[in-house]
Amino acid sequence: MPHMTLAVRLFRALLAFSVILTSYLIQLGLVRVFVRRLGRGSPAGEPPRWLVARRARVDQNNARRLLRVMLQLRGVFIKLGQVLSIMGGFLPRAYGKELEQLQDQVPPHPFSDLEAALRASFGRSAGELFASIERAPLAAASLGQVHVARLRDGRKVAVKFLYPGIRGIIAVDLRVLRLAILVYKRFVPVGHIERVHESLVDLLRRETDYLHEAACMERMAQNFEGDAGIAFPEVVHELTTRDVLTMTFMEGIKITRLDALRSAGVEPSDVALRLVQAFYKMLFADRFFHADPHPGNFLVAARSAEEGGGFRLVVLDFGASCEARDELIDGLLDILKGIFAQDDAAVVRGFRRMGFVAPGGNDALLERTVKTYFAKLLKIRDRTPAALMRARPEQLERLADPELERGELQELMRSFEYPEDWFYVERACVLLFWLAAQIDPHLDTMAAGFPYLMPLMAQREAKTGAGSDGSDPAPRRSPAE
Repeated sequence: MPHMTLAVRLFRALLAFSVILTSYLIQLGLVRVFVRRLGRGSPAGEPPRWLVARRARVDQNNARRLLRVMLQLRGVFIKLGQVLSIMGGFLPRAYGKELEQLQDQVPPHPFSDLEAALRASFGRSAGELFASIERAPLAAASLGQVHVARLRDGRKVAVKFLYPGIRGIIAVDLRVLRLAILVYKRFVPVGHIERVHESLVDLLRRETDYLHEAACMERMAQNFEGDAGIAFPEVVHELTTRDVLTMTFMEGIKITRLDALRSAGVEPSDVALRLVQAFYKMLFADRFFHADPHPGNFLVAARSAEEGGGFRLVVLDFGASCEARDELIDGLLDILKGIFAQDDAAVVRGFRRMGFVAPGGNDALLERTVKTYFAKLLKIRDRTPAALMRARPEQLERLADPELERGELQELMRSFEYPEDWFYVERACVLLFWLAAQIDPHLDTMAAGFPYLMPLMAQREAKTGAGSDGSDPAPRRSPAE
């Protein structure tokens, strides 16, 4: 029966991708007939308006079709949809809008499906392991769900279950996705999409190993040791395996419940600032960061007067935590410094250091494009999300326009590479800054984080220098590797 279930998943996924591909092949055929053979497009060779409008309808229908099948198949496909909703720059805009719905909670599994994980991991039932456990989940996600429980000693804990059989489902789903990507590239040439697949494989490997997540949780807590403004759960090791993660229950208000924050005496703008500063520390100083900073992974807990008042930021869910290569982060620092100093040469140097420049690429074209773009960016005095949301669409289009002819644009794309591990950094930055904008749209994330970062970087460089005299520097590999 499990094999039949996997076969059905394979059939449904291939059918959905085939329908989507067929619709684009029909659109491509119409374009070739009306533009290339009949010459009924614009003088520049563009399709007629009705074909452009038809393409928009095809995109919208296929985006909805993809959302439906992802919700039906769950598992990897929901995770992929979440990634594509924020990382799908190579997809039409309609896909991002539809797939954003997958960022919300997904339907939970019944608790009876999860009891097998407890038996397999500990050889005992939930009643034998816990004083009590709530059968209704606190939260459900694409790969697992969380339940609240009490230990025999009275401690309140959160128990995270990996869905039974999910690794087998992931293996099948990834093969389907690999096949779909190979077919997609034959008809829609697009660079570096394989990197998204490779990164998704690695991400799923991390997120389906709760021993890895436990190690990441403890490592990140150690990095923030002594900082009373940020808190992490503690692992209950005797009740943690690859399939079950038990940790202390963390109280707090969901970070996007702004009215509840104000009622608790906490200003959302202060929360957004602390969130951005914590992320800058993770990414630039520690080089070990939370790669899945969506709203469900942060709580805000008001501190009592005895604790010094104010609030602490509570961080959850560490399965996607990973390290960032020095070249990648040092290049980002060069870009940030270049933006603040209005030094476009530093910006270009940062792109090179990060690994965005392809071997044999057109260096002169790349440098001219980067300088042109950042010359526009540096003229923007108000870089807050609120200012960008107030901007007219044509203003944003002019900002994004690289001012290149079509032939130059194609050559520019060949001059770019997708650096190793950039998937995680880009995904985390997009999610984090989107989240900060929901909390405080007036916060300039660069101005808030960069000055805070400089003393931390000075401390890091001092430690690195100390390590060169024979001391043992901090480990540079993920705990799971």
